[in-house]
Amino acid sequence: MKSFFISLILLFSFALQAQLKSPAQFLPGYGRQVTYHYQVENYFNYLVQNSNSIVHKPYGQTNEERGLNAYYISAPENLRNIENIRQNHLYQIGMASKPAVATDKVIVWLSFNVHGNEPAGTESAMNVAYELVSPDNAETKEWLQNTIVILDPCLNPDGFSRYGNWLRSISGKDIHPGLNDREHMEPWPGGRENHYLYDLNRDWAWQVQAETQQRMLLYNDWMPMVHVDVHEMGFNEPYFFPPPAEPMHDFVTQAQKDFYAAIGEMTSKKFDSKGWSYYTREVFDLFYPSYGDTYPTFNGAVGMTYEQGGIGAGRAVTLKSGGILTLQDRIDHHTAAVLTAIETAAWKRNKLIANFRAYFKDSRENPKGKYNTYIVKNHGKTEELTKLLGRNKIQYAFADETKKLSGYHYQTGKEDDFILEPNDLIVSVKQPKAVLTQVLFEPEQRLSDSLSYDITAWALPLAYGVDGYALKRDLSVKTKKDIKYKGKFEYERIYAYYIPWNGRASAKLLAELHKNKIKVRSAHKESLFRGIKVSLGDLVVLKGDNPQLTQFDSAMNVMLEGKKDYEVIESGFSISGADLGAESYPLLEAPKVLLVAGKDINSTDFGQVWFYMDQIINYPVSIVDIQNFGNINFNEYNTLILPDGWYSFQETDKTRIDTFIANGGKVIAMAGALNLFEDRQGYSLTKFATDEAKNAEKDHEASAMLNARYYNYESFLRRGISSSVSGAIVENVIDRTHPLNYGLGDKYFSLKISDSCYQLLKGAANTAYIPEGYKSFGFIGSDLKKKLANTVTFAVEQKGSGQIIYMVDNPLFRGFWENGNLLFSNALFLVN
Repeated sequence: MKSFFISLILLFSFALQAQLKSPAQFLPGYGRQVTYHYQVENYFNYLVQNSNSIVHKPYGQTNEERGLNAYYISAPENLRNIENIRQNHLYQIGMASKPAVATDKVIVWLSFNVHGNEPAGTESAMNVAYELVSPDNAETKEWLQNTIVILDPCLNPDGFSRYGNWLRSISGKDIHPGLNDREHMEPWPGGRENHYLYDLNRDWAWQVQAETQQRMLLYNDWMPMVHVDVHEMGFNEPYFFPPPAEPMHDFVTQAQKDFYAAIGEMTSKKFDSKGWSYYTREVFDLFYPSYGDTYPTFNGAVGMTYEQGGIGAGRAVTLKSGGILTLQDRIDHHTAAVLTAIETAAWKRNKLIANFRAYFKDSRENPKGKYNTYIVKNHGKTEELTKLLGRNKIQYAFADETKKLSGYHYQTGKEDDFILEPNDLIVSVKQPKAVLTQVLFEPEQRLSDSLSYDITAWALPLAYGVDGYALKRDLSVKTKKDIKYKGKFEYERIYAYYIPWNGRASAKLLAELHKNKIKVRSAHKESLFRGIKVSLGDLVVLKGDNPQLTQFDSAMNVMLEGKKDYEVIESGFSISGADLGAESYPLLEAPKVLLVAGKDINSTDFGQVWFYMDQIINYPVSIVDIQNFGNINFNEYNTLILPDGWYSFQETDKTRIDTFIANGGKVIAMAGALNLFEDRQGYSLTKFATDEAKNAEKDHEASAMLNARYYNYESFLRRGISSSVSGAIVENVIDRTHPLNYGLGDKYFSLKISDSCYQLLKGAANTAYIPEGYKSFGFIGSDLKKKLANTVTFAVEQKGSGQIIYMVDNPLFRGFWENGNLLFSNALFLVN
């Protein structure tokens, strides 16, 4: 009787799977209209409930509370043994303890729709999942015997929903492939980015955004051998699949390149048989470490970008060739390419497993980079750096002894002697994440081709603005796991609280103090009190300034809980420098902030300011769409932030800004917003210091155009990059005495992301500028490199009772430039 019931259960289970519905059978509009996100979840839930070859793994939520989901797909016996397979996989590369049973499987991770307005990714994810679990597909069943597929159908549910809801809302019954139809004209801000308008495909290594942080916890718990990142591009483009383009980072191994070649060969056969257009080895390089192909590659995987033409295509669009590209076409192309990647991984299973394990063994024993050990001097910003390392599973320790050493000094660019002290951060490359560690810390990365798709320099000590050294040798010193903070000075009474201004935690605390209407002072002079050295920008909260706090001590202790390096000052009388009642300790005014958004504003730059205000420092900000700018009552604000954009203000709006500044307001203008003030009466901002310089530039451009007559067509792109920069690190001289630069260090390394150049301002404070003979890292075009010398990066100009802060490049770029976050905090809070 028991065997009879078991047979019935098995028969019932087989009947369920035999009737498994495809996406087209489950969703009436599939392939003709973008699917709602909840419908995507419903379909995957249906597969999970009706197939024993797929398991749901929820891993988080978006800012708009949509689910983040992954699905494990494999043979049923593998799924029953999934944890043992994972543990064995990690054990073999030194990232887990030995499991009870060793089971070798290929781990393939599929990522869809990191950009929300590339919907064919998520649409095809449903079809790929169906083909993998379909009981009628004998081929995929064979692959899954030795393959674990981890499928994430939508990395960016908020962006996907923003795009899909818009497209649904403006769609009629009939398709409109004509280019002038509104379904091909997505409104601002578009669906590409997430809730905070961050490009999640640039966030893999930095993990600034919630979606990335949650996803990478799961990713690093699996460390896949193959990663496929599914995208769309301009709709007239044919399909792109590997091999990738140059520049390829030097740390990409030959084994990884061999797999790219195999993928190219296999996929091209499938596309050839269908007559589908495609290309390889162009545009999409493997250099910048924070993409969905490069980050996995630097973690040992074969990381790949797949690109289907489709952005702006809506449901269907007319191509230049005269044909019509439909959503179903895009789904079919992605499905075929992604399934071929899984097939190739299954086919090359033994080699993939062997190469993956060799990758980690070789990188530990024979480091690929120039340096073996990286040291970062203890600083308030080190805390954020260790959080980044922890999220990436990069091992680190803190020094627990003092030692004389020498090494490459990031800030000077040469070999220097230094003293290793307790609490200094030590990162050795002798660890499983050796390659990723070196990619993030190496001072310079060699470019095999200057035509790069993204930024070309990112060394973490320069990004974080911390004193750092790189050593070619291993380091043998006593270490500890955590920083040990010294005990607080004993005190009999509280006259004031001292708070170092040394990083993100300081800015977040100041924001909290302002929100609670607690008056705060900032040091404009270095001073010494009993055991406490006050540096420029450090904060002081005087008990006498805050009589409204009847329980001053207890209220402050609650707010200071997350800032372990604060101290109590017993007396306002200084040993040296200035007393706390002096003019050198002015009160800070709480910012009342207005941020401009909307059409003609760069959505990602706006998003970076919004995210900084909302999430990094948690401080209130009013956001106004640019079309409503004329209705704003400026009396309610004292700070106006103008993100990068293509402003088309009328003269009346410009005059309102002029009046706002003259009456005591502060404007923070970033990148393209500087055009509002360039060469305007009453402002000093200009690209040319003299008419002679302006004429000389015109002559140079005219001469270049004449010479270009003799160049061939093939060299067109390479001529263009001589005046450009995609993202390079540039040394800046800074005025340490100016509040805009408090806490930044002796010099500032900016991330140069545009070709904008402005001369040093006359009659204003040039707080940071690029000097003659400046150091730089990464690619800068030869013509632009000459122009950058003696140009301003950040400046503050006084106008009436207010000021304007010019930011030629956005210091909040992608949120990972931690010293830029502090500089923006200075602009917001300390420049009064």
